Amino acid sequence: MAALGSLTARSDDDIPVRTPRLPAREAAERELSDPRYHQHDPNPIQRALDWLWDRVNDLFGAAAGATPGGWIGLLAIATFVLLLVVALRLRLGAVRRTPTTSGALFSDTPRTAAEHRATAERHAAAGHWSQAVQDRMRALVLSLEERTLLTPAAGRTADEAASEAGLTLPRYADQLHTAARTFDDVTYGGRPGTEQAYAFLTTLDTELQQAKPDLATTPTRSRG
Repeated sequence: MAALGSLTARSDDDIPVRTPRLPAREAAERELSDPRYHQHDPNPIQRALDWLWDRVNDLFGAAAGATPGGWIGLLAIATFVLLLVVALRLRLGAVRRTPTTSGALFSDTPRTAAEHRATAERHAAAGHWSQAVQDRMRALVLSLEERTLLTPAAGRTADEAASEAGLTLPRYADQLHTAARTFDDVTYGGRPGTEQAYAFLTTLDTELQQAKPDLATTPTRSRG
C-alpha cells in the first residue's frame, strides 16, 4: 500500500528514513479509509442478518448439545412437534371465529319492518349479502313485534328474540335459532353473508307473517 510504503523512505545516500510512529499510523488510517478498500464490504443489513444467523446457530448448537442424540435428537423432537400440530389441526378442524359478544339486534334509529325489508332487498340486488342478511333479520323481528307476538324490548339480541318467538311459534323455533346464529355470525363473527342465507331468512320472514301463534304455549304478558 502507498501508506505502508511511505513508512520507510530512503534518503539520497540510500539511508533508510523512518517516519515517527504516530504520523505513520495516521497515514495508514487515511489510506485504509479510502472507499476502494471497502467496496466489497457487506452492507449494514447483511451484517445484521449475519449476526442474527450466528445467534440462531449458537442457539441451535446449544440445544443440540443439551438434547440426547445431538442434532439427530433435536430434529426428531422438532418433527414430533410438527406432526402433533398437524394431527391436532386435522382432529379439531379449521379454527372458526365465533361471536365473542352477542350485541343488540337494533343499533340505529328505530324503523319499521317494511323499511328494513326494503333496505334488505336493495342490498340483495347489489349483491351485498351481509347487509341484506342483517336487515332481513331485523325486519323479521320487528314484524313479530308489530303483530304483538314479541314484546318490544330495547337492546334485545337476536338470540333473545329467537328464544322468545320460539315459545309463541314453537313450529318455527329451530328455524328462528338458525336465523339468529346466521345474524350473529355475519354481524359479530366476521363470516360473510351469502345468497343462500338471505334466501333462508326471506322465506322464514314470509312464512312468519302468516303464522298463527300457539296459544297453549304463548307466555302470559303482564299488562301495564
